[in-house]
Amino acid sequence: MILILSVGLLIYLTVLGLRNVEFFSDRGYMTFQLWVCFAFIADFFIEFYLSESRAAYVRRRLFFLVLSVPYLNIVAALDIPLTYGALYFLRFIPLARGALAMSIVVGYVSRNRLTNIFASYTVVLLAFIYMGSLIFYEVEHGHNPGVDNFWTALWWAFSVATTAGCNLYPVTWAGKIVCAVLPTMGTVLFPLFTVVVTTAVRNRIHREDATLRAGQTQGSHPVSEKSGGVS
Repeated sequence: MILILSVGLLIYLTVLGLRNVEFFSDRGYMTFQLWVCFAFIADFFIEFYLSESRAAYVRRRLFFLVLSVPYLNIVAALDIPLTYGALYFLRFIPLARGALAMSIVVGYVSRNRLTNIFASYTVVLLAFIYMGSLIFYEVEHGHNPGVDNFWTALWWAFSVATTAGCNLYPVTWAGKIVCAVLPTMGTVLFPLFTVVVTTAVRNRIHREDATLRAGQTQGSHPVSEKSGGVS
């Protein structure tokens, strides 16, 4: 349920961004996000109730509850004065909650802890790359002549996250923040990938060596002979 709602929220954000619709004035989006946050909060307390160790669950998942709060709706209801850039960042907080949930689900695919960490981090990074491209397109479009469409922003986000670099530079403060966050997250992925590959190769060599030694040991067993009596 959490994953489906997160994907729905991301699609809603993408449609609004491509149509240049201000999310704060879109009643449908604000209502949808509010109910999504309510579902996230309900999920937290249901799992808390069913948890065998509730204290441990709170320690591990308290950050999930913080990300589930409908900050954007609270700001709108209390009429708190914030800049448009700050409001734009606030609406991505529930998506961060969904990305973390997705990373946990992906982490169950393999029994190897290192592989789980790599797969989970890859999912989180891809989610943040896409969210970063939405933010970059929203804040840079109309101010940066190089950002003419969303696909350019998506290409920029992937280029920055993979540290390949590109000749497109942000001109807004929000774009500069994204430009600083994405490569920082991307540089963590490559050492993880190297460690995963090295560990997989080493384990494969160890298994082959163990199989070879087992075969040599079986082949070196002496064959017992029966000694017959001499008449």
